[in-house]
Amino acid sequence: MPSSRLALLLMGLVGLALGGCMQATLAPSSDASFTPRDRQLLAHPPYARADIPESYRRHIVDYSRREAPGTILVDTESRFLYYVLPAGKAIRYGVAVGEEAMAFSGVATVGKMAEWPDWIPTPEIQARLGPYPPRIAGGPANPLGARALYLYEGNKDTLYRIHGTNQPEYIGQAISSGCIRMTNEDVIDLFDRVRQGATVVVLPPGRSAWNGPIAGPHG
Repeated sequence: MPSSRLALLLMGLVGLALGGCMQATLAPSSDASFTPRDRQLLAHPPYARADIPESYRRHIVDYSRREAPGTILVDTESRFLYYVLPAGKAIRYGVAVGEEAMAFSGVATVGKMAEWPDWIPTPEIQARLGPYPPRIAGGPANPLGARALYLYEGNKDTLYRIHGTNQPEYIGQAISSGCIRMTNEDVIDLFDRVRQGATVVVLPPGRSAWNGPIAGPHG
């Protein structure tokens, strides 16, 4: 087989492997949506740049579930977050999720959105991992990273977040205290697409996104 045809065949197989039964296309890792402050704070971050496996980098994939465009779905088991697009597509991001005993699951909404948010450790986190200062100012050393989406059930803050990270090496793992972490570059990309009030579906550990929909809006 000519080398060019072999290369094309291998590229096709890699695309299938990345998406399971879905077609996957690597989305451009653009910093076009960065603000001047983003560029300044991320120019020399106080953490090592991680080599994110390609499967956990941003991809545009086929999406066969029934969630409406604009919905976020988190596949906790596979460590993927999907932002649903029109016409049966979604943007898939790699994430770090909570350890099973601390992971949020269910249907929520984006109740609040913040750029470079301050972090206020909860009493539970202070007891388990602290001591921390009562408030840590926003910035690249902050555990919430560049952006945060605050998950609400009705008018009540669940205390769970989708946010950036100062530990990108953990993307693809179940390591956090329950929140959903993304690279700062990816959370900025997601933040610019999401609207406050958007539905967020978080599947529990052990439940794949492709085992059928769960109860909830559009589910």
